[in-house]
Amino acid sequence: MSKTILHIDLDTFYVSVERLLNRELQNKPLLVGGTGDRGVVAACSYETRGFGVHSGMPMRMAKELCPEAFVIRGNAGTYSKHSDMVTEIIKEQVPLFEKSSIDEFYADLTGMDRFFGTYKYASEMRDRIIKETGLPISFGLSCNKVVSKVATGEAKPNNKIKVDKGLEKLFLAPLSIKKIPMVGDKTYQILRNLGLRQVKTIQEMPMDVMQRVLGKNGLIIWKRSNGIDNTPVIPFCERKSISTERTFERDTIDVVKLKGILIAMTENLAYQLRRGEKLTACISVKLRYSDFNTYSKQLRIPYTSADHILIPKILSLFNALYNRRLLVRLVGIRFSHLVSGNYQINLFEDTEETLNLYHAMDTIRNRYGDRSVLRAVAMGSKSIGRMHNPFNGKPPVVLAHRKR
Repeated sequence: MSKTILHIDLDTFYVSVERLLNRELQNKPLLVGGTGDRGVVAACSYETRGFGVHSGMPMRMAKELCPEAFVIRGNAGTYSKHSDMVTEIIKEQVPLFEKSSIDEFYADLTGMDRFFGTYKYASEMRDRIIKETGLPISFGLSCNKVVSKVATGEAKPNNKIKVDKGLEKLFLAPLSIKKIPMVGDKTYQILRNLGLRQVKTIQEMPMDVMQRVLGKNGLIIWKRSNGIDNTPVIPFCERKSISTERTFERDTIDVVKLKGILIAMTENLAYQLRRGEKLTACISVKLRYSDFNTYSKQLRIPYTSADHILIPKILSLFNALYNRRLLVRLVGIRFSHLVSGNYQINLFEDTEETLNLYHAMDTIRNRYGDRSVLRAVAMGSKSIGRMHNPFNGKPPVVLAHRKR
């Protein structure tokens, strides 16, 4: 039976989410990513691309190319929340799907055309995602993952393309060789130096010539250029870890600042656990010094998602790890060994006040964003990115530490 593979891509995902949060950003040049000198562009709107801006570019260079662009640091928690919304819709509607990144999915629709046309079915699912999430989405449909992915790229922005069985080579032939997955800048330059520009030229070459030029990768690129790909859709499974890290604009030795940032990170990840009904049993802290040496420590703990349990343990790991008294370039936290479950009440330590506090904090975060309530010590950290603030300029709710 011939395969039918759907590739789905959320167009300029981070930019699209930011525009949902702030309608004034519609149709304006927008850059999302690190805002300091060391920052890079995580995503850019189509309006900036005419200036030569692209993702992965240093933010400083992007702002020089497009000085009128709005620059937003972004919020990983917010993007994950919107990605999860799309994931749930796809999970409901397709028998087998793969989530290859926060904004990219594959689905195996093989055999479904016995009951409905797969193109019609994919189109209706796309319409539902747009309606329920407000996010633009493009898709490609063909007999394999590679052709579908290329088709999605050609469909953008916010459109769809189907490549019928047997027409894969014809579809790929006029495209630039750079459109083939696996052809990066270095490989592209090698092929251009050989006089190759269109995929059609690779299709007409003997397979062994490409293999001699690029080795094993040459063989893969030749097959992909000819629309040949047997890569299976890998079934989606729940993530086993979550993490966050921050690279500083200037290396620091300020221990108070470092601990404040770690607390803010822990609060954010703990909230993500509770929102996803997850518990962690292993935590780790990572430090990278100014000489680029990187160290980490981890600790197994009873399953939990509670800030007041996780924060002291994170700080304890940091104290054990930070002993070089060198400038720190990066800090990071990772929670792993995740399982499904809700926070279990500790009858010996938890109070009704503590449990009510978590409920109240998470209710505020669910409604107003994951940085709308935080501890006072974390106020200056800016570690989790820009907060979407629905309070019309009012500051977020601040929790001060209180001794019992």
